[in-house]
Amino acid sequence: MSPIGKRSSDTPTSSPKLAALATVVILGSIMSVLDVTVVNVAMHPLAEHFDASLATIQWVASGYSLALASVIPVTAWAIRRFGTKRVYMTALVLFVSGSLAAGLAWSTESLVAFRVLQGLGGGMIMPTGMTIMMRAGTPETMGRIMSILGIPILIGPLAGPVLGGWLVDSFSWRWMFTINVPIGLLALALAARVFPRSAGAPGQRLDVPGLLMLSPGLAGSLYGLSTGAERRDFSSLDVLLPAILGVALMVGFVLRARTSAHPLIDLRLYRRRAFAAGAATMALFVVGYFGSMLLLPMYFQVVRGESVTASGLLGAPLALAAGITMQFTGRLSDRVSPRKLITSGIVLAAFGMALFAGQLTDTTPYWRIGLALFVMGVGVGMTIMPTMAAATRGLTGEQAPSASTTLQITSQMGASIGMAFFSVLLSVNGDGGSTAPTHAEPFADTYFWAVALMLAAALPALRLPLRRPAAVQPQEQGAEADQADRSAQTQGAQTQGAQAEDPNAEEPGAGARAGDEERVPAHHA
Repeated sequence: MSPIGKRSSDTPTSSPKLAALATVVILGSIMSVLDVTVVNVAMHPLAEHFDASLATIQWVASGYSLALASVIPVTAWAIRRFGTKRVYMTALVLFVSGSLAAGLAWSTESLVAFRVLQGLGGGMIMPTGMTIMMRAGTPETMGRIMSILGIPILIGPLAGPVLGGWLVDSFSWRWMFTINVPIGLLALALAARVFPRSAGAPGQRLDVPGLLMLSPGLAGSLYGLSTGAERRDFSSLDVLLPAILGVALMVGFVLRARTSAHPLIDLRLYRRRAFAAGAATMALFVVGYFGSMLLLPMYFQVVRGESVTASGLLGAPLALAAGITMQFTGRLSDRVSPRKLITSGIVLAAFGMALFAGQLTDTTPYWRIGLALFVMGVGVGMTIMPTMAAATRGLTGEQAPSASTTLQITSQMGASIGMAFFSVLLSVNGDGGSTAPTHAEPFADTYFWAVALMLAAALPALRLPLRRPAAVQPQEQGAEADQADRSAQTQGAQTQGAQAEDPNAEEPGAGARAGDEERVPAHHA
């Protein structure tokens, strides 16, 4: 293996070869990121097509997020065991197969199952692509590489709802998934041609029992709670059994994580104040943020009578503001107090949502909705990436991969919880039925919960370091390439600020050596 940022005979470093690698990585990553947001605008059409309740159809989105979360640690192990080229091509095959099958789905259950298959492939694409790009780079090209890897993050949240809306209105909801097939096959052919060979290392260990408990445990708990809340009855066996089994699996996972030599989540990290505060902030924030993202598309379509395409366009100010803000907060998080920056972002996001809470009506002017979304987007851009950077700052090279993995699992599972929770809340705040309300009041009432979760996220954020980080130290150019392999455990764009020491870290002098290599752009932001 070649060290990161150093030339090697096995890694293509010339501009044409780097451009070819970037083309394949961007193709795969954009598909994966788009599929996080593309279905948000289609929840109502899908519910109508399958005659399904909101609490049921939201699994089309949350099932994908759960699959993404579960595959994060598997990707790191697979890269070390089998090599990047084989893992990337396998991920593309899984993603394309899941996309084709989802486009042919005949029921809600089959669609959710195929979305999970899609997510298993999609979750491996971006971190593996980042590892390939970073191995191919040099110190002189690393800035260009990080810019390339940021392209899908900026495009996905903005283009996903618009593309999904256009495909549903112009063709069919099935095209949201089948459009990935030709693009994925092209990426697969190009990957086979341009990706360098990389050998795996036999004997790598994976915590299989922990993996088999984590995602099924959360899925069972969510299913039992959401189904019981929708029915307003928790006494039936088909509600109690999944909920109890899910909780038991989650307890088993925690016990396993405390005793395993190679746990999926290192619980010892929570002894560090900055990490524990950052993880709690992230969990509460993403539940409120991603859960609330289901509301407006249905409001536009059901209450205001807008097309699916229009609902995607009307929600664009949030993604646009978040994308613009993220370009500045990465550098800003290295210069100002993490606590002040993040709490300010949370307050802004909560203020934007408060403009909807109790105030959204059947005739609210669109300019006011757009303004509120823009304010929310600025708050989101000031919160998510700086929180990840603050939580991982000051960790050692050994701790950083596990910390990043934990934060990304927290983020993806928080998104799943939020979507399940808010779909049930919307039904309960309406007439108690299974379909989306046809008037604005239930949507306005549900936004109170989003505001409450945002403000709750500000409480652990107050435990983040108050002082600004120390000056960034030069990165060691000889960081080992196997640390880049561990970067596949992450999908968060935490390249800024992760190199600086946290003044409040428990272990003085524990720098985040090789922190940049161990962070990969997030799927949802």
